[in-house]
Amino acid sequence: MASRQKLEILLRQKQSSLEKHSRPTLLSNFILGCQDGLVNVLGIILGVSAATSEVRIIFVAALAALAAESISMGAVAYTSTIARRKHYLRELEREKQEMRDLPETEKGEVRDIFKKWGYRGKALEDVTQRIVSNPKAWLEFMMAHELDLEPIEGDAPMNSAFVVGASAVVGSIVPLIPFFFTTANILVGTEASVVISAITLFAIGAYEAKTTVGSLWRSGLQMLLIGLVAGFAGYVIGSLLGAAPI
Repeated sequence: MASRQKLEILLRQKQSSLEKHSRPTLLSNFILGCQDGLVNVLGIILGVSAATSEVRIIFVAALAALAAESISMGAVAYTSTIARRKHYLRELEREKQEMRDLPETEKGEVRDIFKKWGYRGKALEDVTQRIVSNPKAWLEFMMAHELDLEPIEGDAPMNSAFVVGASAVVGSIVPLIPFFFTTANILVGTEASVVISAITLFAIGAYEAKTTVGSLWRSGLQMLLIGLVAGFAGYVIGSLLGAAPI
């Protein structure tokens, strides 16, 4: 009886995990797009501002990067999600075939998984039999615990593309905010852009840690460091090209 109760709890927890699996995916897509868009445009702003004093050129370069980056990121998210969905479906069909052709082998794999979890003797045989007696539960169990794969819905590619593309636009706008208010002094605008971008990067990293695991300060500072290093690279290239004769 105890083993059955434990198994039922396990299956309920797994079902809850599958129902909520889109939330971390949504978060990771948002962070991916926002960080990439912000860092890309910040690097361009720092690079262009080191080579010119015209705000108009900064706007043109940053907005062009915004458009290209958001479309590119959305397209990559779409194609990569489609690839993951195809991989899942292919493995699903392969697992179904193995369950039909090699049921005892597949049953042994279920038993091995439960054995790793500490089940022994009658309890091990009970939980194994309860899984294999339900083909749907058996298939989902193998996909999740043998192959470590979760289902990807048919609308996931479009959803992923939209979230990544839209968040890339949002992230790209952040470094540009000061230049909407400072058109005369490019140095002030650039410095303000770095400060706002740094605060945003730290907030993204801290939010990621808050919604997953890890230290808010460590995650925030890590995200901040990555962004500023990339931005500084843009500044160095802009300085070298700005100083070089053309």
